[in-house]
Amino acid sequence: MPHLKRILITGGAGFLGSHLCECLVETGHDVICVDNFFTSQKRNISHLLDCSNFELVRHDIVHPLWLEVDEIYNLACPAAPGHYQYNPIKTMKTSVSGAMNVLGMAKRCRSKVLQASTSEVYGDPEVHPQPESYRGSVNPIGIRACYDEGKRAAETLFMDYHRAHDVNIRLVRIFNTYGPRMHPYDGRVVSNFIRQAITNDAITIFGDGSQTRSFCYRDDLVHGIVKMMNGTDDFIGPVNLGNPHEFTILQLAEVIIKLTDSKSKIIKKPLPKDDPVRRRPDITLAKQKLSWEPTVLLEEGLTKTIEWFRSINLDEFRAPTPNY
Repeated sequence: MPHLKRILITGGAGFLGSHLCECLVETGHDVICVDNFFTSQKRNISHLLDCSNFELVRHDIVHPLWLEVDEIYNLACPAAPGHYQYNPIKTMKTSVSGAMNVLGMAKRCRSKVLQASTSEVYGDPEVHPQPESYRGSVNPIGIRACYDEGKRAAETLFMDYHRAHDVNIRLVRIFNTYGPRMHPYDGRVVSNFIRQAITNDAITIFGDGSQTRSFCYRDDLVHGIVKMMNGTDDFIGPVNLGNPHEFTILQLAEVIIKLTDSKSKIIKKPLPKDDPVRRRPDITLAKQKLSWEPTVLLEEGLTKTIEWFRSINLDEFRAPTPNY
């Protein structure tokens, strides 16, 4: 019988966090979900509330939290530009103070702790695709800096706690991820396009649509996160987790229109400031160290995501912030 652990997931009611909670509850571990519900939904984890090995704590990790745990997955932070730009100071506090609080807990409990970092640490990259060795091109005073620099500072804190206090850390850099339970109004391109397509509203593209992204289905991503946490202690990362297949935003819009049989037209608006032009992960390290790579093709993952969007009542959701 595998050793059962007490696992803390911050941001556990979010899109990825809720799937991670579900995955770990199913394996029998005791899972503690901590969330302040700024951009997440209680409905994401409501089906887990009756499980004897799951508990929910409403808490903001900007403030200290005292628990006894074996592992920590630190996923807490608004991740969509409209949300993190709505309260940029709070976003920076979540990344920096939140990291210090979970690292302090990991140091005290001698627990393993994983930081969900982001491809945004590479900024608007001058190297393509982006390997972990690339140090990035980030505007430290731009409107995206609260998230970009917050996550970069969190990585610094994780490495310094590891070097100074021998805290057992893991660093993963997550590229664009999509799937069921995305908030319909989170402002991300996949959720925007699907919501607009199934209601036959105009699909809004920022810029000329030639900018690229790489889209990883949520099951692949969660599998990679768990593999990283359970990997050997001699590989702490950072490691890129994402899908290396690159698509233009215009291609994505056209695929979603086809899959939804939508009558939506495409309209174009100005590109937001500091929006990356190209984004694709180099996952060589993930293949070598974790034997991990995505398996779900874009159309397959989008079909599942569209089915979920069609199953919900959009009127029951509201935008978490005015910016979406």
